[in-house]
Amino acid sequence: MKINSIMKPIPQERWKRWQQRLVQSLLQYHGREDHATVRVLLLACLGTVGMPLYYVIWSHFFPQEYESLPLRMFGILLCALGLFARQFSRGGLQLYLLVALSYIFPFFFTYMFVMNHASGVWGESLLIGLVVLFHFDTGVALRAYLIGTALACAAAVAQGEGAVLLSRPVLQQLPIHWFTITALSVAKISRNVLAQEKLAGMGAGLATVAHELRTPLTSVDANVRGLLRMMADAQGHTPDERLSIIDALSRIQFEVRHMNHMIDLFLLSATAVRQNLHPVETVSMEKVVETVLKRYPFASHSQQKMVRLELRHNFHFAGQSELAVVVLLNLMRNALRAVQRAGKGRVRIVVDGGHMPPRLLFIDTGCGITAQQMGLIFRRFYSHPPHNGAGIGLALCREILEAWSASIRCVSRDSAYAIFILEFPQPSVPSR
Repeated sequence: MKINSIMKPIPQERWKRWQQRLVQSLLQYHGREDHATVRVLLLACLGTVGMPLYYVIWSHFFPQEYESLPLRMFGILLCALGLFARQFSRGGLQLYLLVALSYIFPFFFTYMFVMNHASGVWGESLLIGLVVLFHFDTGVALRAYLIGTALACAAAVAQGEGAVLLSRPVLQQLPIHWFTITALSVAKISRNVLAQEKLAGMGAGLATVAHELRTPLTSVDANVRGLLRMMADAQGHTPDERLSIIDALSRIQFEVRHMNHMIDLFLLSATAVRQNLHPVETVSMEKVVETVLKRYPFASHSQQKMVRLELRHNFHFAGQSELAVVVLLNLMRNALRAVQRAGKGRVRIVVDGGHMPPRLLFIDTGCGITAQQMGLIFRRFYSHPPHNGAGIGLALCREILEAWSASIRCVSRDSAYAIFILEFPQPSVPSR
């Protein structure tokens, strides 16, 4: 009995560990730098395995009225091509996604559904295919649905099955499909609305906290100034004692200014969460970096000296100056925190407009980022260490840059360095 009681929890522990690994993998998936690439890879893997597997199932184990090896082979080749998604350009990736989605889900499933005369197996398969399809971007999914369905209907008519399209078993599926599409689209809108409400709530909370903090900080600053004036005329203290007190009061005053600057940064981030992110002006990267270096609340002169600007070649990009400042302030804050946690390192900002595409490199030689954290750093509300902020900084940076057709990614080595690479489209005006 004792042996059984000891052995029994082992499968449960393994199951829990497997669940934890699965959850971690899903978190890393949702936190990837490029959602489109990851989704294409998942789609390619699913199709490459599923197409031949279900050919065997529907041909040998549960034979269906109609099956097509050539159509499945084309689907397998199309999915196999998607395994190289990391080598695609952004435009090529979007084009591949539209073609693959149009063929695999609406076209193939609808065509097989019609050619099998609306059988139960293919009716359920088509419905599942639509559910998977509309987990992708709604605009892309709708275009794929219309294109794929139209081509499937045309192919069925060409095969002499036009009458099946108007049969009751086929037509009665349409309200179910349209309801499913509507429900999935509304669910995605609801999730986006909830996320925006949460961000707006955080922004309002930050604004309230900032307002409440400024009053006592102003009072502290005023009292410190008064004490400094009094100490200048104070009697009864040795010169060394007076210098020590004045030095302590000066540090308090510096911390007050530092906190006020940090409040400004929080308010900028909160404002950016709620405003239109689309580009409205042509921005000089050199001017943005210089503004950030002037506005950042460095804790000391030695910390300020840790940051070095390397201007290789200035460039311009379509964006918003204030939001660009928000992006770089967040990156500066993270880099200096990494250096502080590591107890070593420096920060280097490289403006490289001569590179194609133009880019900005934000390099720190602090604590680096582990491989486990790398997949999560751009995930909204994720922060490491857990108490290190609200977790909206890098997610907000990526959202802003994507609105400008730019990108941000990170290359890092644990305990050594982290390099954030911001790449921008070709500038619309000549660089100076």
